[in-house]
Amino acid sequence: MSDTLVDYDEILTRYEPVIGLETHVELGTASKMFCGCATTFGAEPNTQTCPVCLGLPGSLPVANAAAIEATIRIGLALGCRIASWCRFARKNYFYPDIPKGFQTSQYDEPLCTAGHLDVEVDGETHRVEIERVHLEEDTGKNLHVGGATGRIHGASHSLVDFNRAGIPLVEIVTRPIPGTGARAPEVARAYVSELRDIIQTLGASDVRMEQGSLRCDVNTSLAPVGSLEWGTRTETKNVNSLRSVERAVRYEMRRQAAVLDAAGRVLQETRHFHEDTGSTSPGRSKEEATDYRYFPEPDLVPVAPDAEWVEKLAAELPELPVARRARLQQEWGLSATEMAWLVNAGALGLVDATVAAGATPADARKWWLGELARRANDAGVELSGLAVTPRQVAELTRLVAEGTINDQLARQALDGVLAGEGDPAQVVAARGLAVMGESDELVAAVEAAIAGAPDVVAKVQGGKVQALGALVGAVMKATRGKADAATVRRMLEERVVGS
Repeated sequence: MSDTLVDYDEILTRYEPVIGLETHVELGTASKMFCGCATTFGAEPNTQTCPVCLGLPGSLPVANAAAIEATIRIGLALGCRIASWCRFARKNYFYPDIPKGFQTSQYDEPLCTAGHLDVEVDGETHRVEIERVHLEEDTGKNLHVGGATGRIHGASHSLVDFNRAGIPLVEIVTRPIPGTGARAPEVARAYVSELRDIIQTLGASDVRMEQGSLRCDVNTSLAPVGSLEWGTRTETKNVNSLRSVERAVRYEMRRQAAVLDAAGRVLQETRHFHEDTGSTSPGRSKEEATDYRYFPEPDLVPVAPDAEWVEKLAAELPELPVARRARLQQEWGLSATEMAWLVNAGALGLVDATVAAGATPADARKWWLGELARRANDAGVELSGLAVTPRQVAELTRLVAEGTINDQLARQALDGVLAGEGDPAQVVAARGLAVMGESDELVAAVEAAIAGAPDVVAKVQGGKVQALGALVGAVMKATRGKADAATVRRMLEERVVGS
């Protein structure tokens, strides 16, 4: 049964949204959080496990120092206070993907608190307050078999892969974000995008949403305009793309507005997001912290980061995305709007890497925002998902600049690169795409074009020089775009205009 939805433009006349985000990041450490098992993505199920991450009796955890350092660096990049003393706790609940019956996490004593992240949407800056950044372990992964949806309802049986159980997981929790108005979905997306860029810059994770190393729970609520209290929130779980973060907020706003318009009550619950329809459906009633019966983890010593060490980590942070954008905008001579286009297209890092590989900023922007953006859109993937590297794009621009190929031939070369035929120079050689010089073949094509269009020749010789374009087009067609247009025009002018 489908939900009743309110037209989005009507919502803000009656309700004010408040959003919040809980983002989970799998750290890119070589081993798990509390044991030495590997963390390789895509390994055969249940081949990266041991007594500790399976929670077998008598096994004892040891905290991963690299994961603690990575979490502190994330907290510093977000302007957080770093705790001088904190500890882990047991979050008690039973699900098949938690073999211990509890998750080792942090509760009232997180590692990082009170940070913020500024994001810009349509020229307006929104400050997102960070409540906490804490460290925990990931769960295993359930696979429900036999149903139509991949969920437990309707499945004939379920399988569990414990390879992911115990991987270091950082949870970044925002405070409620009011005041976003109609831009609430875009602010949510911009926040996750900026957070992803920061974590990638730090090298703390590959933050690949399609592989689950970055997952987002989206909280949404509505309250009547002017109300002194916020509305009841829902939590849409495990949203796995930037586009879906935006869609989840938008859908929940429309659904909740319809419930409230009908004098109904929004339930505090978790909800599932459906990528195919952009809709959400009920999950379970949302537990409060008391339901988890937190208590300090007795098998782990407290974490007490040394102040000098934290200062050293802060001093060694790399250039963060906001500073990088400002620097590149100045170096490349871009306007704020042009930089926003790059960022919104997910092309900034790709263009920067292409420039570093030898392309000019103008050429790199031209290809990534033009031909490559079109192909990514046609394929339904992000720019970074295309099978071409910045180095290959830089090589393509170099071949054009050298006159080896023209733009039309470069697009054909790009076809070969995307098809896995090799680098641009290899594709050009294999496909015979190099620009045709003033050869006997080109002379023959020029003379054939002249002979085949006496009426056009007469117009040119009568003073309508612009008609020469038709002859140039005929030659380019005959040579399948391999001729250099400027050379063809010169040869035609010598034979027609000068005759």
